[in-house]
Amino acid sequence: MAPKEKIIPSKEHVYLDGPRSRSYEFFFAIRVFRQLIKGFRTLHFVGPCVTVFGSARFTEDHPYYIAAREMGKQIAGLGFTTMTGGGPGIMEAANRGAFENGGASVGCNIQLPFEQKPNPYVQTSITFQYFFIRKALLEKYSYAFIIMPGGFGTMDEFFETLTLVQTKTFIQFPIVLFGKSFYQPLMDYMQFMADQKTISQEDLSLVLLTDNIEEATEHIRKYITANYKVKPRKPLWWLFEKR
Repeated sequence: MAPKEKIIPSKEHVYLDGPRSRSYEFFFAIRVFRQLIKGFRTLHFVGPCVTVFGSARFTEDHPYYIAAREMGKQIAGLGFTTMTGGGPGIMEAANRGAFENGGASVGCNIQLPFEQKPNPYVQTSITFQYFFIRKALLEKYSYAFIIMPGGFGTMDEFFETLTLVQTKTFIQFPIVLFGKSFYQPLMDYMQFMADQKTISQEDLSLVLLTDNIEEATEHIRKYITANYKVKPRKPLWWLFEKR
């Protein structure tokens, strides 16, 4: 008999559904705090990362899966940790490329009503209950972001990252959109936004659109080498982190 699928109680999916009881709101805040601390403890020593975003739906014979696997290999070659959402598809491919080539590989998974299991190529894995915590930590530890083709979730991650860089909430880390045929219409619309003056023309320069893995890798390497000195974190286990 197949194991019964784990279903998250529905109440956990309505935490933004208007005011709740004071006790619910208090304990929700406690759950958020605990997950943040868990994330900090798990990820504190993973090293400087490059985060790869992309669809969970591509199989290993798909060209974008193959490209993401090579991207993970290149990130490992740069000496960075490959960080993803920890699931299948593009996430698995990038983690796999890093893992198979001696690089560090990290996954920040999400608990869903349909269970998304961590892929087998992550050396460090953590599963979050709330999307906003997961997304914040996928961004917090990275020096560059690679956006492979994906769906709504990938678009959300791309535009939040881009907004944080645009508003200087983040340091101006490189953002790579990989897949010209997939993302050119989006870039065209961003140009339309610039023409309508809802964004600045200069904002378009925050993104590199490419089909070339070597170009993406060199863009990240050159930018980080020129602008940032990556310092190893001191081994201070103030939250009892495991190295």
